[in-house]
Amino acid sequence: MTSNTAASHDDDVQIIHVHLDALLCNAPPPLPEQLSSLVVAFLPSQPPALHSKAYHALSTLCRNIRSSLTDGSDAGTESLSRIFQPLTISWLSESQDSDALAGVSFLTALFQVDRQSASHIFGEDGFIDLLSTLIVSPSPPMSLEVARLFAQACRHKACRPMISAEVVTWLRSQSVQTGSRALSMAAILALIKLSRGASSLEETPSVEPQDEQFTAQLKEVITKTNATYTSVNDVVEGLTYLSVNPVAKSALADAAFLTELFSLVAKHTSSSGLHDHATILYGILVIASNLCSYKPRLSQEERQIAKLRNLAESGGKHTDSKPVEAATSVLEDDAQVQARCRVVIDSGILGVLSVAAGAESTASRTTAGRIYLSLVEDKGNRGKVLQGGGAKNLLRIIKAYSLSSSGMPPPEVLIPIQALAKLAITSSPIQVFGPNEGNMLDAIRPFSQLVLHPSASTLQQFEAMMALTNLASYNPACASKIATTPHFLNKIELLLLEDHTLIRRASCELICNLIAGSDDVFARYGGEDSGQAAKSKIQILLAMSDVDDMPTRLAASGALAMLTSDRSACRVVFDLQREHHRAFSVIAQLIDPSTQVDETSCENRVDTGDPGLVHRGVVCFRNILDGEKSLPRMELSEEAERTSLSRIFARLLKGELGAYDPAILQTAAEVTRRLVELGSGD
Repeated sequence: MTSNTAASHDDDVQIIHVHLDALLCNAPPPLPEQLSSLVVAFLPSQPPALHSKAYHALSTLCRNIRSSLTDGSDAGTESLSRIFQPLTISWLSESQDSDALAGVSFLTALFQVDRQSASHIFGEDGFIDLLSTLIVSPSPPMSLEVARLFAQACRHKACRPMISAEVVTWLRSQSVQTGSRALSMAAILALIKLSRGASSLEETPSVEPQDEQFTAQLKEVITKTNATYTSVNDVVEGLTYLSVNPVAKSALADAAFLTELFSLVAKHTSSSGLHDHATILYGILVIASNLCSYKPRLSQEERQIAKLRNLAESGGKHTDSKPVEAATSVLEDDAQVQARCRVVIDSGILGVLSVAAGAESTASRTTAGRIYLSLVEDKGNRGKVLQGGGAKNLLRIIKAYSLSSSGMPPPEVLIPIQALAKLAITSSPIQVFGPNEGNMLDAIRPFSQLVLHPSASTLQQFEAMMALTNLASYNPACASKIATTPHFLNKIELLLLEDHTLIRRASCELICNLIAGSDDVFARYGGEDSGQAAKSKIQILLAMSDVDDMPTRLAASGALAMLTSDRSACRVVFDLQREHHRAFSVIAQLIDPSTQVDETSCENRVDTGDPGLVHRGVVCFRNILDGEKSLPRMELSEEAERTSLSRIFARLLKGELGAYDPAILQTAAEVTRRLVELGSGD
C-alpha cells in the first residue's frame, strides 16, 4: 500500500488524479486502486487542489451508491460501510506511519461528506481501541490528524459514547501543550463538542466551566498574525459553539479580536485552493449572530407557561426565584446586546455581510439576514447599516429565495424582509433604495409577502405595512403597484378590523396613503361604481375615526377628508347619517371632542381638539356641503341641525375649542356660511 519510492511525487499525484477522475465519471462499484488513491489523496501533505478534488470524488461516490439503492438511508449506510470499513481498518493497521495517517485523514474526510457511514465505522467494536493505539506515542502529524478525527466524531451523537476516558485524557493533555498550536486547537475543538453534546450549530449547547479558558486560547490564535489556515478553521468552529455562552460573548465582544476575525473573510475569499473558505464564512457569521441576538420576547401566555414549567421542575415548591425575564443572565439583557452590536458594526461586520449576501450557501445568507435584523433593532445603527450597503445586500438575500409571482416564499426569507422593512420605516425611500425607482418597486413584493405570509408574526406584519406606507407616499407608481398586488388589499382591510392597536393603526395609515396615491384604491372606496362595497368601507373608516388611538383616528379621518372630495362618497356618508344618525356626529367629534356620539365614546376624550383632527373634520363637512346639490337639501338641513353643526362651528370660530391655523378657520367660516344658507333655504 506504500507508494512506489522509485516514482516521483509528481507522478504519484498524477496517478491519483487519474483514479479520482475515474471515480467522478464511472458508476460504482469502485476499483481497489481507485479507492487506494482516494485514501492517499486526503493526506495532509497533498496539495490543496488534490484535496478539493478528493472531496468531490468521495461525495460523488457516496451519492451514487446511495442513489443506486431503493431500501432507504440505512441500506446506503450499510453499503458504504462495507466498502469503507475494511479499507479504513487496513490502512490504520499498517506499520508505516504514513499509511496509518492516510487512514485517519480519510475517515476525517468521510465524516464531513457522509457522517452516517463514518459514524457506523467509528462505532464498530474494537475500532476505538485501534485508534487508541495511535496515540500511545504518536508523531506530531499523527497527533494532529487523530485530534481532528476526534473533533469530527464528537459532533455526532452516535459517536460520543464511544470516546473513552483514555482518549479524553489525551485530548486534555494536547489542549494545553505548547509545541503545536494547530494540535491544541484541534484538541480543544474535540473537547468543546464532546462537552456540548450538540449535533449541530443550530442547537443551544450547555454552558461549561472551561469555556472561559477555551475562549481565551482560541481568541489568541485569531490575533496572532502567523496563525495557519487549518488552525483558524478549527478555531472558528470552536468559537461557534462557545459564542452561545453569555460569559464568552462578553469576552468575544472585543474590537481588536473581532476586527481580526472579520478580516479573515476577505483573506480566505481571495485565497485560491481553499476548498472550505465557505465554512469559515459561515462560522464567522454564526459567531456574529450569537453576539448580536436578543433574547426572545415572550408573550404573556408564554411567560405564564414558563413559570409553571419552572415550578414543576422545582418540585412544586414556591421559591423566591426571579421572574422568567430576570432568570436570564444580565449579560443577555437588551442593553448588553445593543453594546455588542455596536462593537460588531465598528469591527467590520458590514463588509462580511456584503460577502455573505452573494454567497452560494443558503445557510450563510440566512444567517446574514438574521444578523442584519439584530443590528437594525437599534435605530441608532440603521444609518451605518444603510451606509454599508445594508438595503442592497438584503434585497440580494431576498431575491436569492426566488420570490415567484405566485405562492408563498419559505419562512426563512421573512427575517431579511423584516430587517429591510425596519430600515424603510425610519428612513425615506430614497435613502434606503437610492434614486432608482426600480429598487423601490422591487421591494414592494417582499413587503407584501411579509403581510400575507401565514408564518408572519404580528410584529412582522406591522413593520411591513409601515414600510409600505412610506413607499405609498413616495409616488403614485409605488402606490399603484402596492394596490395591484394580488390579495393584498383584501388582507389589509381584514387587518383593519383587528383588535391589536398597532396592526389596526398600520393598516389604516396604509389605506389612507393608498387612497391618496392610487386612483384605483380611491375608486374602490368612493367611486360611483363601487356601490355597496364602498358604503361598507366608508362605514369602517367612520368607525376608525372614533377609536381612542390618535394615529388611527388621524389616518381614518384623513382618508374620509380625501374621499369626500368625490360626490359619490359624500352621498355614501349622507346615506349612513340618514340610516343611523351617527356619521355626522363622528366627524363633528373630530372638531369638538365634547360632541356625544354615544354614551361611552367620550369617556377618555379631552375638551380641546387635535389640530389634525379638527382640520380633517372641517374639510369633510365642507366637501359634504359642497355636494349639497346632489343631496336632498331638506334632509341634509335636518341632519346638520340634529348634529348641532352650527353651534360646533360657532364655538370653533370663537376660539372656544382652542386656537387653530388661520387656514382651518377660513375653511370653517366657509362651512358656517353654507350652513346658514342651508338653514335659510337659499
